Amino acid sequence: MQILGFAKMTLLDYPEHVAATIFTGSCNFRCPFCHNGDLVLHPQDVPIISEEEVLCVLEKRRSLLDGVCITGGEPTLQPDLADFIKKIKQFGYLVKLDTNGYRPDKLAALLEEGLLDYVAMDIKNTKEKYAMTVGVPNLQISNIEKSVQLLLSCDIPYEFRTTAMRELHTLADFQNIGDWIAGAHAYFIQPYRESEQVISPGFHAHSPEELDEIKTTLQPYVKRVELRGIDE
Repeated sequence: MQILGFAKMTLLDYPEHVAATIFTGSCNFRCPFCHNGDLVLHPQDVPIISEEEVLCVLEKRRSLLDGVCITGGEPTLQPDLADFIKKIKQFGYLVKLDTNGYRPDKLAALLEEGLLDYVAMDIKNTKEKYAMTVGVPNLQISNIEKSVQLLLSCDIPYEFRTTAMRELHTLADFQNIGDWIAGAHAYFIQPYRESEQVISPGFHAHSPEELDEIKTTLQPYVKRVELRGIDE
């Protein structure tokens, strides 16, 4: 496993659980708004953390943690992801996977092996605007569609989520997304935030009023729609 980051404890990354978060390197997308630019564009320049170090910490923290979140980058690019998850599972942890959904066969295999307890999949935009949004001109939208269907039909907790930007997402776009993922358990909208790690800075968040309208528009389609990362 190419582990390039490790948060030993978080209350944010795994809903309703205390977890550790593991960050993998590399990604098959080039989303300009990505806030993990170093992991995506220059993973070779980020110090590698050994599996042994991570597993040692996880073993010691079994009494403190409920689960482990594996994020990135894009974790499904790691050829030994399944084997690594099996090692984590030996400690009794729940495992949450964050994914962009572009490798449905890998996602399906992990689900079939019972290695995942929660999946968070990004929905970057409508099908028509997906390639532009993720910076992949020859993107095969069928891969994303297959992963959406996998989660809609699976029997573990999951969520879809979108980072919302005024430049890329209209209210009509969210209505189209809602129709696409209709019947989903949960859909989280998180407003864009600028940071030093963003690949191409300059995007803007919707206003609180616009976000509320987006939420209202989506509620007929999805069982649970929430705004995430909103300042109180």
